[in-house]
Amino acid sequence: MNKREYDILETKENILADNDKVAEQVRGHLKEQGTFLVNLMASPGAGKTTTLVRTIKALKDTYRIGVMEADVDSDVDAAKVQEAGAKVIQLHTGGSCHMDADMTRRGLEKLGVEDIDILFLENVGNLVCPAEFDIGAAKKVCILSVPEGHDKPLKYPLMFTVSDLLMIGKIDVKPVFDFDEEALRKYVRELNPDMPVLPVSAKTGEGFDAWIDWLKREVENWRKGGAEE
Repeated sequence: MNKREYDILETKENILADNDKVAEQVRGHLKEQGTFLVNLMASPGAGKTTTLVRTIKALKDTYRIGVMEADVDSDVDAAKVQEAGAKVIQLHTGGSCHMDADMTRRGLEKLGVEDIDILFLENVGNLVCPAEFDIGAAKKVCILSVPEGHDKPLKYPLMFTVSDLLMIGKIDVKPVFDFDEEALRKYVRELNPDMPVLPVSAKTGEGFDAWIDWLKREVENWRKGGAEE
């Protein structure tokens, strides 16, 4: 066999390593500013924006809320969350299927976080790419809606491995779908045994108190110097 006379560059590894460096810078900056960043991830149509709107309304009298809306090319979600009472910036990813740390950094610079206590990044609708990129968030939250099915942890294990909380969204329509919640919980436990799983409905409000309570606890723990992701 001929001796190899060319180099191989593992570009993905290099990209992720560079991204992680920027993510740590973002995380440090947000800690200095006292801004708690939540990376909200889900498939298209899972209910991210509806969940955000209800969350903003529940928290806006206690915390100053900001939202970075990431999408390929639209601003319909930004208008909804702004109307709910949040400070908003729309981020167009130009075809990219996820946000990365540098995009997040640039969004933070444009938005300004000095007057924001809790900042949500509504990531591009996708269960694959967003899970791979650390954006500097304090917590990662995934929404899996009932209509998507209970087998998604088997198909997209990384998302359910890196997330800190799983919300089972659209729980109000569960009777209409062949959705096995116990099977979902089993799959999740195998990937991420300590991750809380909260069934919620952003439409009816079912289970929402548990989500708001979790979020408040995490913010207060973070402020006191608790472990970061």
